[in-house]
Amino acid sequence: MTRWLITGAGGQLGRDLVRQLGGQEVVALSRADLDLREESAVRGVVDDWLAAGGDDAVVVNAAAYTAVDAAETDEPAAAVVNAAAPGWLAETVRGRGRLLHVSTDYVFPGDSTTPYEPDDPTGPRTAYGRTKLAGERAVLIADPDSYVVRTAWVYAAHGRNFLTTMLRLEREQPTVAVVTDQLGSPTWAGHLAAGLIELAGSEARPGRYHCTGAGEATWHELARTIFAAAGADPDRVLAATSSEVVRPAPRPAFSVLSNASWIAAGLTPLPAWSVGVHEALASSVDPA
Repeated sequence: MTRWLITGAGGQLGRDLVRQLGGQEVVALSRADLDLREESAVRGVVDDWLAAGGDDAVVVNAAAYTAVDAAETDEPAAAVVNAAAPGWLAETVRGRGRLLHVSTDYVFPGDSTTPYEPDDPTGPRTAYGRTKLAGERAVLIADPDSYVVRTAWVYAAHGRNFLTTMLRLEREQPTVAVVTDQLGSPTWAGHLAAGLIELAGSEARPGRYHCTGAGEATWHELARTIFAAAGADPDRVLAATSSEVVRPAPRPAFSVLSNASWIAAGLTPLPAWSVGVHEALASSVDPA
């Protein structure tokens, strides 16, 4: 039986991974359980878990420093969690199990007009993106048999994310303005978790993959879909531009990732992003 160790188990993806792995042998480590800023703790906890034995050990690194704006003024702290810690994990796991490391669309510059492929040139424009790209490189250098899975626009029915924020604003405000000039691939954490579990049990070659909800949408389209699915009037979602919603870290204008390599590896493509919205809302919602 496969043994699983999940870092970031308290986050939106981590929680869905643990839920879907119910009945299997899972060690779920939240930030309170394992501080990824402490190298000795990271290596020690993972080493002890691997040493406990078992034929098939899988580590999924679903933890990250995801405060995109805060990273602009605190890049060294983000680098420890997003770059150094994944390398420590890979070094510890190498030859003893499989590591699945979750990364992001922010490693790309966001100026494409066609979906990004895993081997396309990177060029992050934020501290968050730079540290996540460094983490990818650290993982694959330390353990070339690892998997790096990039995803985008992840949301869940729990925690603080775009879906739960839109549901809260729908209750609190008559209208909400959402940008129309950023395009991406919305991804429900439940679908992403299922994809990662399938990858871990597959014969797909190690390396980089993209795994997102099928199709593409703007944040405005996503918000309107959430409102409609929740039984609210989607016309309450007003259009805005990025220039009207200025943030410390620039958001990519184009974040669509191609799932072609995922499908070519024999893996199941995730359902359409709009399906994910409805399935997320059908699950238990914990508003932000």
